[in-house]
This record gives sequence, structure tokens and C-alpha cells, in this order.
Amino acid sequence: MPRTTVLVGFAEAVSAPETVWSLVDGGYRVIAFARKGRASALRHSRHVVCHEICAPESDLKASLSDLRSLLSSLGPQEGDAESILFPLDDKAVWLCSKVGPVSGWRLAGPENGCAELALKKNLQVELAREAGFNVPQTVLATSAKDLLDFVAKESFPVILKSADCVPIYQGRIASCRNWICASQDELDRAIAEWGERVPLLCQTFISGVGEGVFGIVAPDGVRAWSGHRRIRMMNPEGSGSSACASQPVSEEIKSKTRNFLTKAGWRGLFMIELLRDAAGNLWFVELNGRPWGSIALCRRQGLEYPAWQMELLLDEQSSAGLQVTSTAEIVCRSIGRELVHLLFVLRGPKSNVTREWPSFWNTLGQVFYVRRTDGLYNWRRDDAKVFFADCYYTVHDNVFK
Repeated sequence: MPRTTVLVGFAEAVSAPETVWSLVDGGYRVIAFARKGRASALRHSRHVVCHEICAPESDLKASLSDLRSLLSSLGPQEGDAESILFPLDDKAVWLCSKVGPVSGWRLAGPENGCAELALKKNLQVELAREAGFNVPQTVLATSAKDLLDFVAKESFPVILKSADCVPIYQGRIASCRNWICASQDELDRAIAEWGERVPLLCQTFISGVGEGVFGIVAPDGVRAWSGHRRIRMMNPEGSGSSACASQPVSEEIKSKTRNFLTKAGWRGLFMIELLRDAAGNLWFVELNGRPWGSIALCRRQGLEYPAWQMELLLDEQSSAGLQVTSTAEIVCRSIGRELVHLLFVLRGPKSNVTREWPSFWNTLGQVFYVRRTDGLYNWRRDDAKVFFADCYYTVHDNVFK
């Protein structure tokens, strides 16, 4: 019987193992593209073969050329019903939106205006404000003067981050971390490190707990609503979660999310990241237009967003995601990220804006208290090597970053 082939990438994406397993369990033949010479947990999977391409961080043109060549060489395979390209991280979204049409392949990811929205945070912020979300005071900065003017008007603390999910400088993807600045000295150091290489999004800094809203957009609207809140972040100053819990999505947030997605003309899976402050207000952070880091939590609830993405691409009349039953609260944890969280807590804060820092000993107890009902990222009994490799690479990559 003909099978649909799905090429996913990059193999190094946090969501890669769980996405591959969702597709495999959905009956798809899955292959992956990976950065040349880069280790990843997915390379240890028995369910997928990884093909290497040039890393976009090294050479964007070569990476695009390699991906085109890989698509031409892989498909369509004899006996395939369809061949689908599925980006798993922002850099893959950029590549897949730029690679152009390749005979026999369809894209299961943002295209054209939706791709631009998925990759430009300043556009997301503008659309979120139009859709009714609370949005921090924001400026798009291309010079040090822009930052200084913003701080003079709004005052400290501020957070600085790349306005582009894939910042490009001199033909290569630029390395651009986030800075939290609580004083002029911290801002001056950030400006010197930034060097005006790429546009920055400068926002008033709001402390709070991260939340997420997930779903998939079909022709009849959003299906399979779900949400989570972060229990712990890998870096307490702000990063992806190391432990998260499922939660329902309020009607108010559903309404704002629908407005946002309708204005964007969005189709397929999505994740909107939010931040809840001490007063209980929710603030828009960003849109993710590809599988997200906590896809494991969704799958533990029976929400197979990656497989549903394929079903709806192949048949818009599919019932994928319609028959979803609610579940009790589920906690899901990334063991590798939990260990990195401990290291961050031990290191201490980098900015004076962080007034409350977790106690190491309390954190140690929380991390090593595992309930039988807790789910684990990237654990699958018939593919256990992936779990152990993920733990090792997560700790190794963050320690030696």
C-alpha cells in the first residue's frame, strides 16, 4: 500500500524525536535532514534515517543548495503516495520557505506571508496588539540610539532579543542571545556585545510564569485546543521549559488567538507563548509556527499535532483533531533540561533585574522528586537510546555553549 514520506528537519530540534514518533505512529515513512557533523538524539532512533546538509549557521547558500539536492535525490520514491517537507525549527522554516518548488514535494509549514510572520517577532507583536492581546511596550531597534531613546522614555528594566527568529548578518546566521538589562551599565555591555549587527526587539521586561496555547487550524477553524504552564524553565532568567503542566485554555484567550490566526490567514499547527505576571495578567510573547519544545506533553494527552498536520495537508476534509477528550492535569519533564536548570541555579543570575533566585537545595529536591504519573520528554520503550542521548547532548551542549 502506498505510504506518504515525510522529510523532517532539523534533526537537532528539541521537538524532533516526539514529532517523528507521532508521524511513525500515524503510518508515515519518516526521514530527516541534519546539520553536517552535528550530534543529535534523533540520530540514535531506529525509526528514522538522517541525511546531512550544510549547517545554515556556516553557509546559508550551501545549506539551501544541499536541501534542494536532498529533495531531488529522495523523492518521490517508488510506491510513495505523497512526499512532504516538514520544518521543525525556525531555521528549517526559513530554509523550507526559501527552497522553492521541488518536483513531487509539498510543504507542511508556513509559506509566503505566514512564513514571514513566523520568523519576524516585530510583525507578531503588531498583530497580537491588533488581536487584543496585552503586549509590552516595544520598539524595533537598529541602532544604539534607538535603545537609549526607548529606555529614556520607558525606563529599566528592559529585555533585548533579535527581532528575527533567523537573524542574518553578512550572509550567515548571526548568533544573537537575549539580554535583560536593569541598569545603564548592563545596557552598555549589551550594546557593545550586540554591535548593531541585527535588528533588536526592545521591550519593557515583565517577570512572570510562561504559558502556552496550542492547536491546529483547519478550514473550519481551530481544533484541538490545549494549553500548558511552565513549572520550571531551563534558565530561571528565561528560556524553554524543563518541566510543564497541562491546563485548559480560557474562552478569552481562545477568542484573541482566533483573531490573531484569522488576521494572519494561518493554517496548520501553532503555538502562542504567553507570560502571566504577578497580577494575573497575560502578555503576548511570540508565535511558533512549527512543532514546539513541549510537544511531548501534548502527545501524553493524546494530541498528535504533527500527524494531524499531515492528515489535514493531504485532505482538508479530514476529521483530524476533532475528536479530542479532555484529560486531568499532566506534568511532563525533560530530564536533560532539568539537570541544566540545576546548573543555572547553581551559577546564579546574570542580571540585577532578577531579585528572587531559586534555592539550590530546594530546586534539587524538586528536580529529583519524580511522581509515577510524570511524563518524560523523548521516552519511548522501543527507542530508548534516543532518551539517553537526549539527556547527554542537552547537558553537554549547554555546558559547552
